[in-house]
Amino acid sequence: MPAPTPTPAKTRSWLFAPGDSARKMEKAAGGPADIVILDLEDAVATANKPEARRMVAEFLRANEQDRARLWVRVNPLDGDWTAEDLDAVMPARPGGIVLPKAEGRHHVEQLDALLSEREQANDIEPGSTPVMALVTETAAAMFTTGEYRGAPRLTGMSWGAEDLSDSLGAADSMNEDGSYRPVFELARSLCLLGAAAAGVTPIETIMGDFRDLECLEKRARMVKRDGYRGMLAIHPAQVEVINRAFAPSEEEIAEAREIVQLFADNPGAGTIGWRKGMLDRPHLSRAKQVLAQIDE
Repeated sequence: MPAPTPTPAKTRSWLFAPGDSARKMEKAAGGPADIVILDLEDAVATANKPEARRMVAEFLRANEQDRARLWVRVNPLDGDWTAEDLDAVMPARPGGIVLPKAEGRHHVEQLDALLSEREQANDIEPGSTPVMALVTETAAAMFTTGEYRGAPRLTGMSWGAEDLSDSLGAADSMNEDGSYRPVFELARSLCLLGAAAAGVTPIETIMGDFRDLECLEKRARMVKRDGYRGMLAIHPAQVEVINRAFAPSEEEIAEAREIVQLFADNPGAGTIGWRKGMLDRPHLSRAKQVLAQIDE
């Protein structure tokens, strides 16, 4: 039986770095991002993709001690490059794979098969390479966000406005005040609902204006209240803001410790009465997730 796919303990900030820039990969990995995404897709021009694959594999090998937080975004499965991407990077054992333009559980299953072949070929523990999927980047993908429960390797889901805008032929994704237009708010909601249904971590999409850190913090705190647990970043300056916004508050930490202790004191209990109402196993799971976000 394959081992359970590991879920990263901290998933607040996911920072993209172009796979064809050694300098930017080094800067990203040297900073406080929880996950660094070495990008082989949108950030790399077609002519540069072969060199980017080589550079990403070389970077992974040179940073073996930090590899768990070094993920790779491959090219989408509907193109010609996914297998080449995986052939290049899997021998270097990335911490995880980001799948763009996923259009349903079948795409994650397809990626799982490709990963299984390469894990076996490279003596990597079967099933040990986790996946985060970008699930609203095409119009078709919007109709499948609720299909991911039980998808192999899947530990997180995020969404994207730019590719969806292109898929729709939309002139813009945002209103003048910086809020998303209705169809893009729908994408955000469907991603959150899909992730909750699948039992994986929901990750908010990027904020393109990396200079407006005040707006970034406001948005990060807003989506955290909705249920998002982290956010994509396109610039190192965004990472500290995202980490701060998604870090659990002292009150959240205290309540999480209380809930974990209650279940520890009542082994085998399915539900437990608490000062704020009844607790069940999902409350325990959430409490453990909160405590995993802190350093003790």
